Amino acid sequence: MDLGGSASVGFQPTAIRPDGQPTDTGYANDLLSSERARWHGLQLVQFGCPGETTWSFMGGGDRCRPAGQTQMAEAVAFLRAHPDTVLVTIDLGFNDIDRCLAFHTVNEACLAARLDLIDEQLPAILARLRAAAGPSVRFVGVGHYDPYLGDYLHGGPAVDFAQDSVAAIAWLDETLHDIYSGAGVPMANVGQAFEMTHSEPVDLAGVGDVPTNVQRTCVLTWMCTSASPRAKQHPNNAGYQVIAQAIAAAVPG
Repeated sequence: MDLGGSASVGFQPTAIRPDGQPTDTGYANDLLSSERARWHGLQLVQFGCPGETTWSFMGGGDRCRPAGQTQMAEAVAFLRAHPDTVLVTIDLGFNDIDRCLAFHTVNEACLAARLDLIDEQLPAILARLRAAAGPSVRFVGVGHYDPYLGDYLHGGPAVDFAQDSVAAIAWLDETLHDIYSGAGVPMANVGQAFEMTHSEPVDLAGVGDVPTNVQRTCVLTWMCTSASPRAKQHPNNAGYQVIAQAIAAAVPG
């Protein structure tokens, strides 16, 4: 079972929807293919919704459900009805803090307040999901990469913002890691898989030398393309494959 925001449903720009839409080429689909070697007949169930936050996960108000319905309630009901579920991925956190990085500025007060909310809400989410789950269910939290590194290519003040954003996303990932670890849930280190903190210069085709983390962001997401602002923060097919590999590495034996 796949829970969370837009990345959890493979959101990308498409020919039909240049602004982006859920696809069947996301990390959940890639993970399904790889994990069938372990669990034959494994099926994918997705409840994720673009824009989902920890608050909307619990309290509703997302764009995917009628008023009064929540991703939490759907997930809990599914787990209770399917005690043979073997794997649940949880991809929350980024949408809680993205407004704190608007207009090429890292708003540290906003970021601290949002992380405090995640610290309050995510443990309650994990507790309810685990209480509803069967004894064989494995949970994996999903960490985050830094799409804002792609802004480095705009030059000027955007370079400083791109570099400052790394600390902001690292702070998010540290907060998530502490919460998941406290609940006994492993977290996929997506930031590491995207080499988020590596700044050694490497060649980016058509651009020249850029920091490694910038090059990885450009290669694995839509950030350095002409995709719409709504779509470009998301991974491309290669990026989703990298995330799937990070999740697979974190799945308990």
